[in-house]
Amino acid sequence: MSQAERLTGPAHGALTRAGLPALWGHDPERLWKMLRWVVPPFCRTVAPGYAYGVEKIPTSGGAVVAVNHFGTIDPPLVGSYATRTIYFMSKDELVDMPWIGELIRWTGAFSVRRGEGDRDALRLARWLVREGHVLGMFAEGTRQPFGYPGRSHRGTVMIAMSENVPLVPCGIDTFGWRINRRRRCCVVWGRPLALDDLPCNSQGYKAGAERLDAVLLRLWRQAAQAIVDEFPRRLQDGTPRVPGQMPWRAHYSQAQPWPAEPWAAGPLGVIFQPSEYLCEPLDDGGKGAGSVER
Repeated sequence: MSQAERLTGPAHGALTRAGLPALWGHDPERLWKMLRWVVPPFCRTVAPGYAYGVEKIPTSGGAVVAVNHFGTIDPPLVGSYATRTIYFMSKDELVDMPWIGELIRWTGAFSVRRGEGDRDALRLARWLVREGHVLGMFAEGTRQPFGYPGRSHRGTVMIAMSENVPLVPCGIDTFGWRINRRRRCCVVWGRPLALDDLPCNSQGYKAGAERLDAVLLRLWRQAAQAIVDEFPRRLQDGTPRVPGQMPWRAHYSQAQPWPAEPWAAGPLGVIFQPSEYLCEPLDDGGKGAGSVER
């Protein structure tokens, strides 16, 4: 099926047009208050494992989460082991799929047209962190086929630096996982990177991406070693293992969930609602931001 057929077929947007997102106010934060009781147990079943360093995720305010990328399980797995709702930038081929793409969009994903300089997707990404949400980006831009992290794109660093929000690295080892070939997986969170010493220009973004590469490689190695070591209570650097996915530890943003301006229609696709996203804010008592790491 071509992209044009996906976007115009009767299945495209059917569930949204039926009004299901109104049940959670078109707000991914509210939806995740329910999904945290469902998605984490599912991920523990199909991708058994643990996470380390969850306490390093800022509990409030905007942030960019930079993750290395191996496969399909990565977004739900990272989301399961996060204490914040993560709005993932996803390739349009995925979120424009009938039915499943629509469900993924409900959870906070939005589309980007890779290789085309998608200005609206970039604008939406910056809007999200500016409003106090957590943006999720796969640093390499695509899945890595050789089992180790690739080089990060500068865009991840550029958004964090331009909006002056924490850049939180997240290393994962999920290489080779398939729904019919399951394996143990691990997620390791790092402290937000210190980027304030870099200029907001191409040279600064390049240096920031190199800094991010080094940290993601180290976190991925820690994740892989944790699996080999049967998930110790602490990593060698003292980072503690998360006891389990605990929904009651999550923090939720009080910000407006999505922009209502026309420019957001492209990245948001079927979930774009010009006037229906304004709803009562959630009460989030959590405060604070993680320390920085050089």
